[in-house]
Order: sequence, then structure tokens, then C-alpha cells
Amino acid sequence: MGDFIFSASDSDSSPISRRQSGGMSRRDALRLAALGLGAGGALGASGMDAQIADKGGIEDASPSPIPEADINRKDYNGPNVVIIRFGGGVRRREAIDETHTFSPYLLKKLAPEGTLFTNMFYDEGGGFEVGHGQGTLNLLTGHYDHYRDVSDKFLGEGFESRFPTLFEYLRRSFSVADHEALIINGEDRTQEEFYSFSNSHLFGARFRSSVLSLYRYKLHLLKKKLGEITPDHPDFEKVGKAFREMSSRNYRSGASLEQSEVIESFWAEWEHFYGRSGLKNPRGDRLLTELSSWALKRLRPRLMMVNYNDPDYVHWGYMAHYTRAISIIDQGIQRIYQECQADEFYRDNTIFVIAPDCGRDTNPLVRVPCQHHFNTRSSREIFGLVLGPGVARGQVVDRQCEQISLPVTAATIAGIPMTEAEAPVLEEALV
Repeated sequence: MGDFIFSASDSDSSPISRRQSGGMSRRDALRLAALGLGAGGALGASGMDAQIADKGGIEDASPSPIPEADINRKDYNGPNVVIIRFGGGVRRREAIDETHTFSPYLLKKLAPEGTLFTNMFYDEGGGFEVGHGQGTLNLLTGHYDHYRDVSDKFLGEGFESRFPTLFEYLRRSFSVADHEALIINGEDRTQEEFYSFSNSHLFGARFRSSVLSLYRYKLHLLKKKLGEITPDHPDFEKVGKAFREMSSRNYRSGASLEQSEVIESFWAEWEHFYGRSGLKNPRGDRLLTELSSWALKRLRPRLMMVNYNDPDYVHWGYMAHYTRAISIIDQGIQRIYQECQADEFYRDNTIFVIAPDCGRDTNPLVRVPCQHHFNTRSSREIFGLVLGPGVARGQVVDRQCEQISLPVTAATIAGIPMTEAEAPVLEEALV
């Protein structure tokens, strides 16, 4: 099996640390009950048999019944939407400044195809905390908000949004399967696994997105291993412990780690190609590009968000960590865009939204001037690019505008009713 599926102690403390998630059959749940997973455990269990909970298994955290008005949702005939988080934390200088850019494909190929907003801000007024998790939720919800880690951890980003995500708006209004609404996550920010739905009583967990990540893949492998062994197997306790520890990262009571059969089949194919060791598949942001490519071909998402993150390794004190990571994201964007253009399902029928989660400080007095993001003005200075059907081509907009307008603009073009978002549409992007 290799150590890959047993490793449950990954840490945020190293740039080479990595993270990995899954659901369970009734048999697997009962086996875990034998290992001491009580009904109050960290695993949500939407879709699980309530009898499992009665036997001391996994908590049944099924969402409330779907409103009657939503039962007959109509088919979605709008364009596909791909949101790319150009993160974690990227300055305009290294992205859209022609003299200093490390993302030439974004700037020279894609920007002329759409509308580039060069004077975009993450809350220019300065009333809301700058952070990667907060910036990601800005792009998901069209709202700024004051977020607080649910466990009160120092610098924790275990956030819960009060406002629906774009995924929830899409799935509540239209008949879109969960595997057609995807978030592609990295290895080092496991809390973002659970940004996939809000606490809004009209939306919430029933309309959440699915998530692809190594965290989810590891839980798929652990679940599979539990199905292959019996309680008297020498590895049973070891695998069960790894599963419990990884599952405990789920800080949201309504968040199920159960994955649909379609997603489980996806992971089975991934396992057949890359194996279980974790040594063959790409890592870091290259992994996100590979997962996105596989998802486009096999899952056919109507809405997909890719959460690139590796520029944040500049925290470790090396400028090259940052600039090289920007180049890798640029290459990933190129691959995703070109694969969409080569696919009839996505070609000329996909809106792309590209923006950082936040900016970075600009401090010329230190060796690495953009190592942190401490709520300075430069940490709020970002950019946004929108392109695709219904988007004006060749536009460069220098007026001041806000990050939270990006999902609202994409939703407006796509015909997705984002009714509770507070941001105005970026009119310059509309044809």
C-alpha cells in the first residue's frame, strides 16, 4: 500500500507538507464503529443510513428537506464557468506589469481576449481582514465579511460563510449534479475543503460543490483499504486511526466526507494511473492543473474553481518560491484554457474569471519585499480578468473596482441568479 494512505499528520509548517478525503459504505462505517468512532465524531454523513448512527457509527448530518419550490429545477443551458484563484497572494507587478511579469500567457494571450481590470481591490476601504481564506470566500460569495475561525485557533481559517456561494446559486436554481460543480483544492489548506457551502438556510449543504484534492483522494484510499481488511487484520487499527485523524479536520457539522459514486469512480481511475504511493502524481499547483484536466474530460463540470496557492511559499523567505510559482500557475492556466478550446463542450461556451485571492505587501526595506500581507494597501491591490462568451474583448479597465464584483459579473453573464450578493456588476465586461 505504501505510506501515502496512512499519513495523517501533514502540517502547514513546511513548504513540502501535503494534505489529503472520502465517504464510506455501511459496512465500512460499522467497522469504524468498532474502532471507537462515536456518533459525535467529525464525519458528516449526508446520505448515510441513520441506523449507522444508532449503532455508534457516523453522525447523520443530512441537510434539511429541499424546499418544494426547488424540486423541479430546470436544466442549465448557460455557459460553463471556470474561476481560477491566482493565489496565494500575488501582486500586480509580477502578474500584469509587462516589464516584470512572470505570467506572460495570462497577460499577452488571454488578456486581449477579454476584459482586464488593472485597478481592482480587495476591499479598498480597509474594513475587512486580508487573507487567503477570506479572499477565496469573496470570490465565491460576492460579499466581504468578518470571518472568525470556528475553533478560535490563532491564525486559523476554519470559516463558515453566512452568504451563499456561486455553486449554491447554480445548483439551487438548476438541475446540476454535484460532480458538475467542482472545487479543485491544493494540499496545504485543508480548511478550504469545507468552503463548499454556506450556512444560509435557503441554500447550504444540499447545494454544495464537490471537491477534488489529495485530501479527498487519501480518504478514498483509506476507505478502500478498510473495505479490504477485517478487524483482526494487523493494519486495521493503523488504517482506522489514520482515517479518524484525517476526518477530524472536518470542522463543519453539515459537511459530509461521503463522495458520490461518480467521484469515487474518478478516484479509482486516478489510482489505476498514479497508484497509491503519492510518488507518481504531480504535487503543488501542478497537481491542481492535472486534476482540472482530468475533471474537464471525465466529469464535465459546468462550474469549476481552481484554487492555486503555491506563491504563498514566499513566506519561507525566498523570492524564487514566489516567482516560480506564478510561472507554474501561468502554465496551468494555459493548459486549462487550451484544453477547453480543444473541446467542443467548452469551446466558445466557457466564461473564465481569473483573480488573486489577495495581494501582498510591498516593503522595499527588506530582502523579500512581498513576503507577507499585513492589511497594507498593496496587499489589497489585485487585478481581475474576465473572458468568454458575452464578455467584451480587448478591454483594459483602469477604474477602481472591487474583487467581489467578479462572481456577480460571471453569474450575470451566465444567467445564474446570485440574488443575495451585494456587489455591482462590472459593466465594462459586458458586450
